[in-house]
Amino acid sequence: MYVCVCVYMFLCVCGCACVREEGPCKLMAGPISGSVYQKGDIVIGGLFPVHVKEPEPETEFRDIRVNGTCSLFNQRAYRWLRTMIFAIEEINSNPHFLPNLTLGYLAADTCLAESTTLSTALTMVTGLQVSIAGDGCTSSPAVPVIIGDARSSSSMVIADTLGVFAIPMVSYMASCVCLSNSVKYPRFFRTMPSDALQAKAMAKLLQLLGWSWVGLVSADDDFGRFAIQILTEELRGTGVCVAYHQVVPKGYAKEKLKSVVETIKRSSAKVVVTFIIGQDGNALMEEVVRQNITDKQWLANDAWVTLAAVSVPQNIPSLAGTLGFALRKADIPGLGSFLTDIHPTKLSTDPDPFKPELWEVLFGCSLNITGREQTLHPCLGSEEIALGMSIYADVAQLRATYNVYKAVYAIAHAIQDMLACSPGRGPSINGQCPNIMKFHPSELSQYIGRVNVTTSLGEQLYFDENGDPPASYDILNWHVPVSICSTPCPAGTRKAVQKGRPECCFDCVRCPKGEISNETGSVDCIRCPARFWSDSDNTVCLPQQVDFLSHNDIMGIILSIISVAGSILTAATFTTFFYYRNTPLVRANNSEVSFMLLVSLKLCFLCALVFIGRPVAWSCALRHTLFGISFVLCISCLLSRTVVVLVAFRSTLPGENLMRYFGPVQQRLGISFCTLVQVLICVLWLILAPPQPAERGVRENRGPKIVLECDVGSVVGFALVLGYIGLLASLCLLLAFLARKLPDNFNEAKFITFSMLIFCAVWVAFIPAYISSPGKYSVAVEIFAILASSYGLLLCIFAPKCFILLLRPERNTKKHLMAR
Repeated sequence: MYVCVCVYMFLCVCGCACVREEGPCKLMAGPISGSVYQKGDIVIGGLFPVHVKEPEPETEFRDIRVNGTCSLFNQRAYRWLRTMIFAIEEINSNPHFLPNLTLGYLAADTCLAESTTLSTALTMVTGLQVSIAGDGCTSSPAVPVIIGDARSSSSMVIADTLGVFAIPMVSYMASCVCLSNSVKYPRFFRTMPSDALQAKAMAKLLQLLGWSWVGLVSADDDFGRFAIQILTEELRGTGVCVAYHQVVPKGYAKEKLKSVVETIKRSSAKVVVTFIIGQDGNALMEEVVRQNITDKQWLANDAWVTLAAVSVPQNIPSLAGTLGFALRKADIPGLGSFLTDIHPTKLSTDPDPFKPELWEVLFGCSLNITGREQTLHPCLGSEEIALGMSIYADVAQLRATYNVYKAVYAIAHAIQDMLACSPGRGPSINGQCPNIMKFHPSELSQYIGRVNVTTSLGEQLYFDENGDPPASYDILNWHVPVSICSTPCPAGTRKAVQKGRPECCFDCVRCPKGEISNETGSVDCIRCPARFWSDSDNTVCLPQQVDFLSHNDIMGIILSIISVAGSILTAATFTTFFYYRNTPLVRANNSEVSFMLLVSLKLCFLCALVFIGRPVAWSCALRHTLFGISFVLCISCLLSRTVVVLVAFRSTLPGENLMRYFGPVQQRLGISFCTLVQVLICVLWLILAPPQPAERGVRENRGPKIVLECDVGSVVGFALVLGYIGLLASLCLLLAFLARKLPDNFNEAKFITFSMLIFCAVWVAFIPAYISSPGKYSVAVEIFAILASSYGLLLCIFAPKCFILLLRPERNTKKHLMAR
């Protein structure tokens, strides 16, 4: 009798402590039962559900069952296993990839059961396995990394257990959102996108199609629960309502499954959204077909939408029109010939224990090797596996298979980086390089997380901080098959012949903007004529819209209101000053210049209205000239007042009477001279190269709109108008700044300084904003600058005076004004 004490959690450290009453336990070399092994310098482990039904448990406890036989051969999963072998052999045969190092593999069957998967994974990473009877323990090669598992629930179990030993995993099918938890699963990677993205895509598709009343069906595991939770959160607030949520029971008990399908049948919801695995889908659809449900629209997740066992002819009446998200398919060169390179004469000596069973399943015959029932007729030996003849040999829809291929290459590239490591120069981890022949799995895990390469098929391969890959899906729609090389190109696209292929094989290329095709199967796109542009579908040429700042635009209305309001406010100020024209405050501030300043401000406000509306010859000519003359008149008045204030308080010599040179007549002459210079510039501008209305976007035919604008005609003229305003404004600001602290009770210069600071700030900010604004928005920017600077002048200069005139009349006295 044997007594073996083996605690899996300590196998990596302590080995297997087996005690036999008669003597020590013998260790025998050999691979894991139900596995394929090839030695190498580094052995990669792989977990695949080659069978989908685990052995029946012994419930009477009368005998001990060892290595029970799993059943129901899964051709698709065996293709995954063979793809792992193909990828490893492809890498080993490449002299430029992993030179002087050979990869091995240990791929095992999990029987689609958590218990089998976990025990197999533990055996892989420890290199030891335990027998309940017999000689006790056997040894196998330990692996530093595992590719798998296919299911999220099993992957979680393995990741939880192997996390203690820092063993990295790269799953090819586990998609549960829960596995994106980098804190709980720091060494879990996958080439399968997270279900979070698929759930969000499903929610978006439901909204786009207008399906607002749907039923939900999910798997009875973490994969289904987390996916439905994400989908429900994404649907919240979108107007899509859930009619019911049913769970497909594990074990597929007939009564429970019947109840689920009856709920689907009775519900008024015509759309059924599913998050189930392939076996769930197969069992569910068998019951759907049995109850003859044909009026439902199915929205399938990637786990079963491409499953051949579900899309069989008898299911089509119930599933026709099914929409589903599938992993992007890929073509792996050379894989087809590798998969079909099997011959019955070599099966008896082949170390792969699954090939004979595959052969018997494919051809319905017996090889007398596998121990299967002998009711089958003997195989002839002349059978051949052809591409596409079975699920196993179908390489036209490689999706999860490609994930396995990428997983192998991700690990290989990580090992390549370890080989290329140079201390201090990289790619190293914390400046240290691992010993490639004796490294810790945690080191390999770090290198896997840093992989970022482009595969031979042109796809980017990397993992984010949660171990997730980039996601992309194909949206599939189940139909009746048709025999064509390429589907006809719809309107809005044209044919593009595929190089080296017959003319009936082509790609559909969308017509460029400004060109259309209005027939199915168009060879060329037609350019839209002048003043026309293509619609969003590139099927119709529509007249280009004329775009300008109109009085009917919201922006135009708002700017017009602000302009008119400023004009009214200026008129009200003018009336107030005229009414109080004989008071000390108005007289002390040179009422004549104040009235001229208010008139010029009113013109500034009103000239903004000329910029709004369809550009014509007179409005283009009037826009900048009226604007330039009005602002020069305004600033000239301010400059005159600033000079008077500065001279009045800076005359300190006895008998000096400089004010006689700055009387009312001199002020009028100065203002007139400054304004006349701007008038002369504008007249020359209008004579030599006046602004004209122009259309932009007609000749170039570059957009759906024709922008109407005023071409300045002469850039030099426009620059001189703005430059002259800037020169006067800068001079006024300088003089006002020098006089800002003069000791009068009502410091006019201080308010002029504030107003000119605002004026200069607005126009300095105007230049980059004007240059970068497209179309009518550049006009709006110019109007805004005119109004902002006008309001700044009006409020800074006249608001304090109006406040005293209307609300503090007791301060409107000569005594108060003369007081220090």
